[in-house]
Amino acid sequence: MQVGNRVLGPIRRRLAHLVARAVVTLVNDAAKMQTLQLGLLADEALDGAEHWQPYGYTYKPHAGAEALVLAVGGHRAHSVVIACADRRYRLTSLEDGEVALYSDEGDKVHLKRGRVIEVVTETLNISASSAVNFDTPVINTTGQIVSAGDQVAAGISQTGHVHVGVQSGGESTGAPQ
Repeated sequence: MQVGNRVLGPIRRRLAHLVARAVVTLVNDAAKMQTLQLGLLADEALDGAEHWQPYGYTYKPHAGAEALVLAVGGHRAHSVVIACADRRYRLTSLEDGEVALYSDEGDKVHLKRGRVIEVVTETLNISASSAVNFDTPVINTTGQIVSAGDQVAAGISQTGHVHVGVQSGGESTGAPQ
C-alpha cells in the first residue's frame, strides 16, 4: 500500500491543485496579457497569473473579485485565470436569455427580452469619423437637441434662412426667406 501511495500521491496532489478558487489582490494591466496576484488557499499567494480574456472583450477586476484558476499541467507556478467574477456588482434578476454588460458605477448595456437594448449611463460619447446613421421611423427625446453645426431638414439648411415677423411669446412666425 505504501508503494501505491508513493506512486499515486504526486498525481493526487496535482489533480487536487488543478482547479482552484482565488481572490484577486492586485492587477497588472500594463502588459499585452493582464496578470493577477491572487490569494488561494489559506495564506497561499500566487503572483503573475495570466488572466485569459475572450477576444474583443477586456476588463480590469477590482481587488476582492473572485477568480477561477487553472494550474496548467497541475503546477501552480504555471497557473492561468480563466474567469473572474464580482458578486458585489453583478446584475441580478435578468430574464432567461438576457445579456448585460455592467460596471461597479451602475452603468449597463442590457439586451432585454422583446428585442430591446437599454443603455444606462451618465454621459454617452459616440465618435464616428464618417457618419452616425439612424434608420428608424421616429427619434424621441425628453430634452434639448443642441448642435454646433447646420441642421438639414427635408434637404433645407436650417441655419441659412431667416424668419420674418418673429415675435416673442409663442406667436407663429412667417415662412423662411
